[in-house]
Amino acid sequence: MKREYRGKKHGGFTLLELLVALAIFSLIAVMAYGGLETVLRQQARTEENAESLATLQKTYLIMQRDIEQAVPRTIRDEFGDPQTPLIGTSLFQFTRGGWNNPANHPRSTLQRVGYSLEDRQLIRYAWQVLDRAQDSAPTRQPLAADIESMQVRYLDDAGNWQDQWPPLQAGSNPAATPTDFPRAIEMTLEHTRFGTLTWLFQLPR
Repeated sequence: MKREYRGKKHGGFTLLELLVALAIFSLIAVMAYGGLETVLRQQARTEENAESLATLQKTYLIMQRDIEQAVPRTIRDEFGDPQTPLIGTSLFQFTRGGWNNPANHPRSTLQRVGYSLEDRQLIRYAWQVLDRAQDSAPTRQPLAADIESMQVRYLDDAGNWQDQWPPLQAGSNPAATPTDFPRAIEMTLEHTRFGTLTWLFQLPR
């Protein structure tokens, strides 16, 4: 009796199957890389927004701390001219109390501070003395960036908003004296990321 011999059939991929598999793998890799890049880009944008928001919150707290400690103390500028406790022009500045002195330096606990917008940055100024000499330069502290514009208004006792302080003699409160404080200060910022931001600060009365 003759036995029929059958050889073993060797399994494997044909060249066409291999090319198709490589094409599918390449397509999946490209899609995965594109998805990963999108996720990483979104994460970076989220972190930037969070950091910018945290900076704005810190800026608000610094301004709130300064304004809530404003005191009616007049000063003299570099030319010896008297200045009101609060001046609301392009450089919004005022006198505040509560200036910490942990090293017990021979100085006052009052400080003159100011805020202004320069090159899309909100800058805080602080003078070391109240009555200045011609060489009394303030220290500059950048607080927040990416700010397109800043507008400040002042609420007088008659309930009207003034664009500057002290208000003009033709304002709604002619009985006000130069040492009077407004009831509140409204600051409107145009931010490149968050749009219009309106901050309201109440002054001590």
